Amino acid sequence: MSTGEPSRRAVLRASGVAAAVAATGLLPGVSFAAPAPGTARQTKTVTGTFRPDVPDWYYLPVDVPPGVRQIDVTYSYDKPSVPAGTRGNACDIGMFGPEGHDLGNRRGFRGWSGGFRDRFSISAAQATPGYLAGPITPGRWHVILGPYTVAPQGMNYRVDVTLTFGEDDAEPFRPNPAPERAPAKERGRAWYRGDCHLHTVHSDGKRTPEQLVADARAAGLDFIVSTDHNTQSAQLVWGDYATDDLLILNGEEVTTRSGHWPAIGLPAGTWIDWRYRAADARDFRRFVDQVHHAGGLVTAAHPFANCFGCTYEFGYEIADLVEVWNGPWTADDEAAVTHWDGLLRGGRWIPAIGDSDAHNPDQTVALPHTVVLADRLARADLLAGIKAGRSWLAESKTVQLEFSASGGGRTAGIGERLRAGTGTPVTVRATVAGVPGTTVTFLDQLGPEHTETVPDSGSATVSWTTYPRYSRWARVEVRRPSGGPATTTPNAMVAMSNPVFLGS
Repeated sequence: MSTGEPSRRAVLRASGVAAAVAATGLLPGVSFAAPAPGTARQTKTVTGTFRPDVPDWYYLPVDVPPGVRQIDVTYSYDKPSVPAGTRGNACDIGMFGPEGHDLGNRRGFRGWSGGFRDRFSISAAQATPGYLAGPITPGRWHVILGPYTVAPQGMNYRVDVTLTFGEDDAEPFRPNPAPERAPAKERGRAWYRGDCHLHTVHSDGKRTPEQLVADARAAGLDFIVSTDHNTQSAQLVWGDYATDDLLILNGEEVTTRSGHWPAIGLPAGTWIDWRYRAADARDFRRFVDQVHHAGGLVTAAHPFANCFGCTYEFGYEIADLVEVWNGPWTADDEAAVTHWDGLLRGGRWIPAIGDSDAHNPDQTVALPHTVVLADRLARADLLAGIKAGRSWLAESKTVQLEFSASGGGRTAGIGERLRAGTGTPVTVRATVAGVPGTTVTFLDQLGPEHTETVPDSGSATVSWTTYPRYSRWARVEVRRPSGGPATTTPNAMVAMSNPVFLGS
């Protein structure tokens, strides 16, 4: 897919990969025979045309004989001019091995690059980022093509498959996942800063894993979650880049035509299928259950992102988190906060998180990020804190926030319940630092209730008194009327909390 636009939303468009519906297409296959003596390589080419009404996925069978040590695939397609407002051609690509390509077949999956690359290579020793190194087993492989958008004129495509024969003398690939601890940042029960939505060259990002680690450390993060699109390949190499002051958790941004849902906190090597739409509710639940059984969490990502396939169309009832703030503050983040607040008012609380979704070096890691209260800097503890909503969102490491409610001799923090009678006075208090030029606003189910301006020092303590008979919960927002980093959107968010609940 085109990645000519430099904006973050253009990157989302480029990564908005296709998903299969019930109907899938099977293309004419290619069959390779054992080579003649002295023949090191064979190449076969498939061409064809996709019409605008094609299924989401096509599978190109490739019969691979014994003795192959490497598979190389290149593909291309035409991009005819289309009228303004009409979608042009974009096509994604990936690979399944002879173990099969049926929905959820983790053994068969061998890699994915969407529309980010025009070629890939797989061998026992190494593979193009996004693909899984491993033996080239004889049998029927499948190149998977996803016509993401098709121009009215159709899409003419070409796929070249090259097999290289002979013994592979290189050492087989050995996974090296990230360590489970980062001892230099361990502080026991404390607030930990983390970015739970990040990309590398293992999908459509331009940072290497090493560069992402360096930028995360510079941003003052304690942990990150690697969420490359539709592949687990990065999960298998993070140990090569880990440091003792940054915990690296595994994830996958499950990227469908009905929206994106990052699965975070997965065991290394976990792959979650994406080949379904929001109408396929049973399939969605099947893979949400897979994430939960693996100990991970499901995030409704950038719910109102204004690009095809990016808007979250799945149900919220089985999501664990809502990503209400994604990258520099924009109008679709405002829409996400408003929608999340509406769910909260309606009695459905799904904790909010904020992530940078950074793909490229010009996109700031940790703008924003989530600050979570956890018993330890460890996967299970961090996920428990995030799922419980014991967290707040921050623009950068310079932003500080404390938020609580007190009444009847008790105090409760973010994500907790202050049990007090309906007539008990409750004082809601926020202490902020590092936020000059901002306002602090308390909100409950009726909307904004109390606002104060932060002095030039950037530090303030703000309080407001309410009663549980009037306020079912309270939360806080810190905003900058003039905008913020990398955005000209006025009234930009600088920090916000999940709620404190009031009443028995």
